[in-house]
Amino acid sequence: MNIFLRELKAHRKSLIIWSVGMFLLVVSGMSKYTAYTAGGAGGAVFDNLPQTLKALLGIGSFDVAQMSGFFAMLFLYIELAAAIHAVLLGSGIIAKEERDKTVEFLMVKPVSRGTIVTAKLLAALTNVVILNLVSLLSSILMVAAYNQGEDITKEIVQFLGSMFLVQLIFLTLGAALSALLKRPQTSGSAATGILLGTFVIAKITDVTDRLAILNLLSPFKYFSYSRIVEGNGIHVGIALGSIGLAAVLAASTYMLYLNRELNV
Repeated sequence: MNIFLRELKAHRKSLIIWSVGMFLLVVSGMSKYTAYTAGGAGGAVFDNLPQTLKALLGIGSFDVAQMSGFFAMLFLYIELAAAIHAVLLGSGIIAKEERDKTVEFLMVKPVSRGTIVTAKLLAALTNVVILNLVSLLSSILMVAAYNQGEDITKEIVQFLGSMFLVQLIFLTLGAALSALLKRPQTSGSAATGILLGTFVIAKITDVTDRLAILNLLSPFKYFSYSRIVEGNGIHVGIALGSIGLAAVLAASTYMLYLNRELNV
């Protein structure tokens, strides 16, 4: 419990900064909605864009003049920011004692390495949950402030639910890389590089269906925005598969950390 509380305290400032940043991202994104709906001019501009450019911008086939379509476009950037936070948090929370040369602080405590990893992962999970809730509440409030049409609160909850699963995957990926690499202080850059690579894959497969098989490599493509906008919700099988992948990565973190030689 002491390690868990210590980790929460250590990441308190960064969590506040990320939460404020996420709130501002939602606010700034939603403030542009009126530009796309005023007289239909904004929507017409997007309709005339090449399909390739629409895919790269995250618009796809969505009608950005409708709140559901606009939020789906904005959600891409919300999810990317949340994923970056998760992967950096996962790698940093496992590696920071070796990075800061304070390994002795943990090793002299009468607790096992497994207990240490559990406390750290629980603290990281708490941070992820809080950021997700901030994003959810910000989205619901700001959409309600600008929405003049049908209520999409249910869709927003589903979007943020899918984002939470993506956050879990990248959180545990960062932790597993930190436990694997001999120089864990490099795990943050390695994990971020992998994350950005999966994001690029998502954009490539948006442009062409010929490489759709690559979607298996990108958590950003596990959940269909269109499916949620159309009212079909989150695919249960994919959700369970995502939880399973996060569980495998978390288990790998335990196995690797228990058997690694810590850099004092």
